[in-house]
Amino acid sequence: METETLSMAQEMDFSLLALFFRASFVVQIVMVMLFAASIWVWAIAFSKFSTYRLSRRRAAQFDAAFWSGEPLDELFDKVAERPRSASERVFVAGMTEWQRSLRDDGALIPGVQQRVDRSMDVAIGREAERLTSGLNFLATTGATAPFIGLFGTVWGIMRSFQEIATSGNTSLAVVAPGIAEALLATGLGLLAAIPAVILYNKLSADADRLVAGYEGFADEFSTLLSRQLD
Repeated sequence: METETLSMAQEMDFSLLALFFRASFVVQIVMVMLFAASIWVWAIAFSKFSTYRLSRRRAAQFDAAFWSGEPLDELFDKVAERPRSASERVFVAGMTEWQRSLRDDGALIPGVQQRVDRSMDVAIGREAERLTSGLNFLATTGATAPFIGLFGTVWGIMRSFQEIATSGNTSLAVVAPGIAEALLATGLGLLAAIPAVILYNKLSADADRLVAGYEGFADEFSTLLSRQLD
């Protein structure tokens, strides 16, 4: 009997595809969900890494132009129609409000400093939302994927016990397939969750640094404008 059981266990295919196709429909759904979530996590991560790298490069280019000594009105005329970077959009928002506050006689409408600051704050808020879009999916995946995998694990183990009860056989050949399916669901849950948590923390920190850079630029620009009011 032991020899027959050992032979059955050795002949059984325990490859990932075989475990997937042998799994119950519920466990298959869990596996597909977790695998798709893992792929989507990496897709978001690569997209964000590319976006953040481009944002840093363009911000550095605009900072160099801003501090080059070129008159702000001329710089505004160059970038107003088609701002490429977040820094340019913040600058355009502030300069647009500044120019709108100029009267025909050259005087400024009272409260211009506050309006310029609010305009730049709104622009920074939009940029922050753009930078962090999609990161919620990483956080959600990191928090829920282990539990989804655990659900698949529990379901697979329950199915194994049902097969034991039906066959009346507690041999390894009967128990192993269900246990293997259950462990695969757990593994896929961790495969999705661990990178999601790490990437979320990394990308959130990068986004915060970029937004802090925009806020710093807005403060410096506001300081330059305030000197013209004094």
